[in-house]
Amino acid sequence: MEAFFIYIAKSSGLVVLFYCSYYFLLRKETFFNSNRWFLLTGLATCIILPLLVYKKIVWIDAVPVSTINYSQSFVPQTIEQESFEINWNYIAISIYCIGFVALIIKFAIDFYSLNSVLKGKKIEQQADFKFVDVSENIAPFSYFDYIVYNSSMYTEAELENIIEHEKVHSDQNHTIDVLISRVFCVLFWFNPIIWLYKKAILQNLEFIADNEAAKKISDKKAYQYTLLKIITHESCVAITNHFYQSLIKKRIVMLNKNQSKKRNYWKYYAILPALVAFILLFQIKTIAQEKNETKKVSERNKLVDVYKIKNTTTDAELKEITKKLKEIHNVDIEISEVKRNSNSQLTAIKVDIEKGTGQDQTIQIEGNNPIKSCGIIIATENGSRKINLVTDGVMDKPMVIGNRIVEVSETGSPAKISTISTITPPVPPTPPTFPTGPMPQAPAADMSKMPKPPVPPTNPKDKVAMSKFEKEMAEFEKKMESFEPDMSAYEKQIEEIMSKREAIFEKEMEKYEIAMEKFNADMEKFTEEILKKYSKDSEEYEINMKQYEKNMKAYEKNMKLHEKEMKKMEKESQKS
Repeated sequence: MEAFFIYIAKSSGLVVLFYCSYYFLLRKETFFNSNRWFLLTGLATCIILPLLVYKKIVWIDAVPVSTINYSQSFVPQTIEQESFEINWNYIAISIYCIGFVALIIKFAIDFYSLNSVLKGKKIEQQADFKFVDVSENIAPFSYFDYIVYNSSMYTEAELENIIEHEKVHSDQNHTIDVLISRVFCVLFWFNPIIWLYKKAILQNLEFIADNEAAKKISDKKAYQYTLLKIITHESCVAITNHFYQSLIKKRIVMLNKNQSKKRNYWKYYAILPALVAFILLFQIKTIAQEKNETKKVSERNKLVDVYKIKNTTTDAELKEITKKLKEIHNVDIEISEVKRNSNSQLTAIKVDIEKGTGQDQTIQIEGNNPIKSCGIIIATENGSRKINLVTDGVMDKPMVIGNRIVEVSETGSPAKISTISTITPPVPPTPPTFPTGPMPQAPAADMSKMPKPPVPPTNPKDKVAMSKFEKEMAEFEKKMESFEPDMSAYEKQIEEIMSKREAIFEKEMEKYEIAMEKFNADMEKFTEEILKKYSKDSEEYEINMKQYEKNMKAYEKNMKLHEKEMKKMEKESQKS
């Protein structure tokens, strides 16, 4: 279950990464088809990449046997194990399943609504398209090769514009994009960014259809009138490409926007360093294995002996431990109050050692559940002997005493000893910031002076109201034309300034990418050195990785500052 939550977290993080890249870098570009594939690639990446884990095996030398000096630190104690604990993992998965099921039901209802609209209707086949003329007051839409509309609500010219738009949706299989985005909303419903991601996909599909339809329509302004007219229809089918969207203003703006320059294609590659960092941080699993060789170690006549007691240790093995301690170390121990459950697992035990010798120690564990582990560690150095009892799972982890680590093996095996040391991890480079500075004053800074488009009549068949609406639209166009010369000159100034800044930023990004390559190479060396010297579960590894995490937090802080600068630059651009 933990693996499932980790996978969901990684996938959600990649969704956020791709959406931010689109929102801050690509949203205003006119590379609509490229944006479509970028967004779909982002969804595919967030599903596949977390599953691809590269396992790297590092062979390390066997750790020599040594010993430690420590003082007696455990006192007689009784440990009672908890019998009840809230499993938050089950609570989280239950909440997730509730949301998942609710959205699956909603998805099924939407399919039923679509089927209700199409059921029993006359279908007219023309080439690769199936036209369905309905009587319901709904916005025109396409679903695969079906194009649905109410011809009584539009003029012949308007209907032609609508059909050209929907043909683009159908011909380019935009319905697949819609369904994919809905499926991801069901899977990652808890992530608010996935809903914004879906909106970005649908918005970009409308831009594609508008752009392609406008190329085939002689009267571009008439097409925009049709967009304004369609906003009077509020009913639409959820899982289709419907002509009406709540982004008419943006669609009209994009229709009249100049084509983006090809040099802006570099923005699609800006996500690659982030993906490389994601792989290096989360998708490389290093496995350390000891070389098959033995070493004789004699470090000032030191020796450590460990006798581990687990919940599966039998009575015969307990007697063997008592016998070995007496024969090898001349240590008397008494094991009593042994209790087992129905599976013969130890649930209670009491161990007394060296009574009357000045090293008296007692371990007593009581409870209804199987014990974790306990045991006896005996260290000798130049004839001096130290005895310690440890319990409650401590023996399952390396123990740090002074500047040394004791790593416990199975019953009767020697303990592994090493000295803690740190290796300085490489420091990641600081990403460049986009150049900022004053921007020229907009010719119409007070946007309240901009004319507002007239509101179309609620009844399109009302000829008087439609005639009045057309006159108001003609006046609106004349007023808008008066703004065009100043706005064109202003846009040219902005483009020149931004081009210079982009050139400076690109040079800085090239330097940053070189620095990132060096950092990645240094990280590989750092990982190899850590795993060559220590095992992944050792204390030294944990200490070094904490330092690495500290450096990465500083790197993340720099990246946040970088994003903040980019947002600030975009806001200034929007204001101007």
